Amino acid sequence: MSDVNLLENFVEKHKSLKSEISKVIVGQEKVIDQILLSVFSGGHSLLIGVPGLAKTLMVNTISKALGLDFKRIQFTPDLMPSDILGSEILNEKREFQFIKGPVFTNILLADEINRTPPKTQAALLEAMQEKSVTVAGHRYRLDSPYFVLATQNPIEQEGTYPLPEAQLDRFMFAINLEYPTFEEEVNVVKNTTTDKQYAVQSLFTSAEISEIQQIIRKMPVADNVIEYAVKLVGKTRPNSEAAPELVKNYLDWGAGPRASQNLILAAKTHAAVNGKYSPDKENVQAVAIGILRHRIIKNYKAEAEGLTVETLIKELF
Repeated sequence: MSDVNLLENFVEKHKSLKSEISKVIVGQEKVIDQILLSVFSGGHSLLIGVPGLAKTLMVNTISKALGLDFKRIQFTPDLMPSDILGSEILNEKREFQFIKGPVFTNILLADEINRTPPKTQAALLEAMQEKSVTVAGHRYRLDSPYFVLATQNPIEQEGTYPLPEAQLDRFMFAINLEYPTFEEEVNVVKNTTTDKQYAVQSLFTSAEISEIQQIIRKMPVADNVIEYAVKLVGKTRPNSEAAPELVKNYLDWGAGPRASQNLILAAKTHAAVNGKYSPDKENVQAVAIGILRHRIIKNYKAEAEGLTVETLIKELF
């Protein structure tokens, strides 16, 4: 199959994938879209939302529909790096044997990542960036594709360890999960308080997803679109000459080069999903909020005036 045919086939399968997920998950379309963009771009996502919004069910359903292995880690203050990476034990033959931890999977849900100390948070870094882990001097490759979806509870701040900026930057998307609408919540209650079970079909294989990721990377991008993405990121830096007055007044810190890379990669995937063979500025704008949201830091003035990060990003388009 040629790359063009594979992309056309992907558009159809993506639509089927969305309808398959909607059997179990009511609403939250924007959230699901961004998670899928992240998966097919080969990135990771940070999901920010209060408890009870079906984050675990959503990731579990998406992994089933994608035909991928799924594991979940509930982060707690006493969790150690070896609890997530695995450890070496002495077996009955008196030999050291490596027992793999839950990080060895395709889709990993890192639940409430801000509940665990920095040492354990950092253990995920190598897995996320290098797609491998090192234990007792040995390097172990992770399965491909590999995707981490971490969740943060924005309410409780007591006993939490906020992710440092360098680690936040590893996440391609930061996705805000809102409460469902009245109609959506009525449907959720109807669907979840009966004995009805919904079977989700697997529409992809891990090999197909890896192939789609490769094709998306091969997609050509016009120089003016790349320049637009780089300029957009440059405008978020208060010390930059390109920064508008709005940014100089309300931002303490802007996004780094990884934001520009992720903007183009996500724009390629957004274009592919919508049946286009090359991304344009509209595709960059469509993914910009999720990619820049966690990479820019507001100052006290923006906080005092109630300005949201989303509003500031839209002003830069």
